[in-house]
Amino acid sequence: MSERAPDTGRSTLGASALLSCAYFAAIGGFNPYAPLWYKELGLSVFAIGVLVSLQSWTRLFAPYAWGALADRSGQRVRIIRWAALASFIAALGFVLPPAPLSLGVAVFLMFLFNAAIVPLTEAVVAARITDAEGRMDARRYGRVRVWGSVGFLASVVLAGWWYQWLGLRAFAATTLVLLGLVVLAAWRLPVQRRAVATHEAGAPIAAVLRRPEVAWFFAGLFMTVLAHSALYVFFSLYLSELGYGKGMVGLLWAVSVVVEIAWFAFQGRLLESGSLHRWLLASALLTALRFAITAAFGQSLALLMLAQSLHALTFAVQHTACIALITRYFPGPLRGRGQALYSVLGYGFSGVLGGLGGGWLAQQAGYASVFWAASAVGLLGAACCWRSMRLHESSLSSR
Repeated sequence: MSERAPDTGRSTLGASALLSCAYFAAIGGFNPYAPLWYKELGLSVFAIGVLVSLQSWTRLFAPYAWGALADRSGQRVRIIRWAALASFIAALGFVLPPAPLSLGVAVFLMFLFNAAIVPLTEAVVAARITDAEGRMDARRYGRVRVWGSVGFLASVVLAGWWYQWLGLRAFAATTLVLLGLVVLAAWRLPVQRRAVATHEAGAPIAAVLRRPEVAWFFAGLFMTVLAHSALYVFFSLYLSELGYGKGMVGLLWAVSVVVEIAWFAFQGRLLESGSLHRWLLASALLTALRFAITAAFGQSLALLMLAQSLHALTFAVQHTACIALITRYFPGPLRGRGQALYSVLGYGFSGVLGGLGGGWLAQQAGYASVFWAASAVGLLGAACCWRSMRLHESSLSSR
């Protein structure tokens, strides 16, 4: 079975926006502050890098497994619901007496299950806003995705104040409350049903991956997100070492999300001003600039805010352009697996390498060195994006 909503598209998109808000609120309360919690528990920098990388380890296989199951069963919404509940149950391990092994198991299982939520929700949304020729309505997509940014912004700012007031002893309970909201939002998604021929689920995804422009596209995605792993894993620790308080950590994260929200709100017209591949190239180049500023001027609050303001271009632009291209490259019955590959190749391998490699580099040369490395990787990503763009343009001219 596959899916077709008996409700209106507006109902599905509204519920998807609510789920996006809840999910990224949970991420905003967890990811920026988990490294600080691990540090308070007495773990080493390398152990913190390993724990943070567990999210990416699950992204190596879980999103594609969930996407393949959803494409073949057609039960995307039901899988989202039960995965959200299982993630909440796994997080109950955070309230146990802290031990590295039990903590690692809880983190791994929590992210193993919630790895289903984003790619399958993106597939549900894309099915609603993509025309017969594979063009995604970026404006309508932005109206859904912006709520994820709103949820993240509210959570990361409030959590900074919350933990500044109560301390990180409230971290486990706060995480459970936020994951509980994700479960409630997941059950608001309308279940969709439609019969579909079984052979459609076995469409030749390997043929898409063998196309040179697609391969270079994923290489550029990998490099650009690998550069951002410095932000996701080590930015809060870097700021703490420089003497910034938890409230200021939350504020600097919030700056990036404010500009992200602005982009998602107005991206429809802006994206039309250039090709998707050119936007990806610009994003990678600005990624290199952003992390060079972060590495060189960490003591300057004004320059850190400037660097964080580039998030609209290094993340939000890159994310929308990637989703639009994946929707085009992986249509119809390939959509769930295409979105899953975005998570696996973009946020799985890159996160593992960034967490482990960055942890080693931080121990050897300090946190600033991690951001210098991220800047160099951003330049490599730009080279890959340029190659993908040239191959794409060449394929168009040969038609």
